[in-house]
This record gives sequence, structure tokens and C-alpha cells, in this order.
Amino acid sequence: MKMNTDSVAEFLREVSLIQRLPSSSLSKIAELLQVEHYVKGEFVIHKGESKGVYFILQGEAEVFVNSDDDIRHEFILKRYDYFGIGVPTSEQQEDVAALSKLTCLVLPSEHCCLLQPKQKTFPPIETILHLDPIEADLFQGITLPSAPMNDMSSRMFGGQFLGHKDEKGFERQEVFMPSVPAPETLLSMEELRERRIIDPRLPKSYRNKVGAAKHVPWPIEIRFCDPSITTNQIKTPPRVRYWLRAKGKLTDDQTLHRCVVAYAIDLVLIGVIANPHRQRGLTMNTLTVNHTMWFHRDVKADDWILFVIESPFAFGARGLVYSQMFNQNRELVVSLVQEGLVRAASTPQTTIKAKY
Repeated sequence: MKMNTDSVAEFLREVSLIQRLPSSSLSKIAELLQVEHYVKGEFVIHKGESKGVYFILQGEAEVFVNSDDDIRHEFILKRYDYFGIGVPTSEQQEDVAALSKLTCLVLPSEHCCLLQPKQKTFPPIETILHLDPIEADLFQGITLPSAPMNDMSSRMFGGQFLGHKDEKGFERQEVFMPSVPAPETLLSMEELRERRIIDPRLPKSYRNKVGAAKHVPWPIEIRFCDPSITTNQIKTPPRVRYWLRAKGKLTDDQTLHRCVVAYAIDLVLIGVIANPHRQRGLTMNTLTVNHTMWFHRDVKADDWILFVIESPFAFGARGLVYSQMFNQNRELVVSLVQEGLVRAASTPQTTIKAKY
């Protein structure tokens, strides 16, 4: 028996095992799942006899652990839980029986390879970003969970993420995308770096420093609309405009695209606060205090997005940045505000030694 593929896909998006996979895998899995029904007390699988991976759609199941002396009731599985051969925990070691009327979606064992993340084929940005999925309750289409982001090895930060279920409503846009050169006509960061190394208008010491520095390519491609020809110790206006996009082709998961945008904006954003205050010999320390983003429309992070940044205010070691992002259809897709600490780096105090 088959179910509507869209309904199955919507269910799978709530399963933690599936949330780590690209959307292309989710679609394939949704097409391959088979519906199985069980009555209360009926065994779903016996130890070592699973024919695939079972996702609980409705009802509850109970896991029994066989020992030498007896059979123990270990724990209960509910909607969105999964079990069977093919999940990342080797072979099936327990019996599972229906605790109530039970409906499972079964992925046959020959297709369980779809459950493995294909990280080797991910664009560079997807090897950096990873979002831990959490359970969230919906209230009139809005959910307010808290979720951490990892860099595949260690947790980086936690934040509050407000979600809104898609719905029809009023539409207007009073803010307009500025007139800027097309991204294809602008220089890449790598090309700008090469030009800086040979630009006679820049101090030789600075050019040598840029040339000697180890160049680590970013997973984000950036093209400045008004590239600066000064060093980072010269005052510049508190505004920047540039195009950005992720290198490589991303999956069509909108969550991933929004994570990429959130990651990309911190590469330049807070430094705009410091631009008017730069001077020769001055080193600044910057730190984000508060950061809020509003995603107005779906965003494609692997397509060019215009990032318009302006810092209207700085006082008492703190500064504010406003920013807007536009797609190539000139639609406003993201708005954001960031507050940051910007301080002159303290110089080590000279220790005065007593003379004896």
C-alpha cells in the first residue's frame, strides 16, 4: 500500500534520522516507503529478522530485550521514532511488538543506503554548517525553538529561532534595491587579493604582508560593488555593498540556505562599524552582542544575493549595523540588525621593576 508522497515527505521532515539528509534523499525515500499495519500484541520484527527500517506513523511499539534468563520490556517507541536494520546502529538486536494499533512506513533494506549522509558530495559550506534538529510545538503556525549550530566537531553557539508556517497574506515592498554593477562584472576576492599585492598605491609593507599571508579560500564567494583600494588602517565610510553566494550547488532544503546566509553575513558585517574609526597603528577588537535576522521570502544561497550594509551609530564601545539582502529579482529577502562591541585593543602595560 502506498501513501501520498507529499504527506509522507511532510512526516519524514519531523524524523531526526531524516533531518540530517539532503532534500533529494528525502524525496527518494518518500517514494520508496511501504505502509505496514499491525494489531496490538503483534510482533513487528524479531531479533535479526528486520527487512528494513521502520518509521512509526501512528500508534506505539514496545522493545523487548532477550537475555539468558528472561525477556525485559525495555522502552516504548512512538510517532516519529524508528527501528530496524539499516539505521546507524548495526543489526537488529531486539524484538519489537505493537503496543497498540500500529502503522509503520518501511524502507526496504536494499534502499537503506539512502539514510547515509553524502558529505563527500556536499559543497564546502555544507561541511562547515550543521544544525541539530529539535522538537518544536506549533501554535497558530508559529514556533519558537532554541537550537545550537555546530561546525561538525564542536558546538559554536546557541540561539532562538522563530519559525512561521507559510500562509497567504498582504504583500508590499517599500524599500528598493540600489543600483549596483552585476556580480558577473565584478572581481572575486581572489582577484582582488592579487591586485592588492601589485597595487603601487598601497604601502610596500602592506603588499608584502598580504602576499606572505596564508590564503584560505572561503566557502562563500563575495564580490564587492565598490572594492576598497586602501589598507585596513584607513578610515572608510560605514557602509558596504557586495554580492555573495555559496560555492557549489546546495540541496534545495530551505533551512540549509538560511543557515548559509546567516553564516555568510558574519564574515564582513561587524567590521563595518569600525570603518570610520580606523587609523594607522590602531588595532580593534570586535565582538557580536546581539544579532537578529528576518527571512521575508525563500532565499537561494547558491545564487547571487546583494548584501547592503550600513552602520548609522556607534557610542560607548558599541555600534549598530542595519542590513538588507535582495535577490536578483530585486525582491527583499532578508533584513537584519546587529549590535557589536568595538574597542581599541589594549596595549600591555610596562612593568616597572624596583631597583635594589
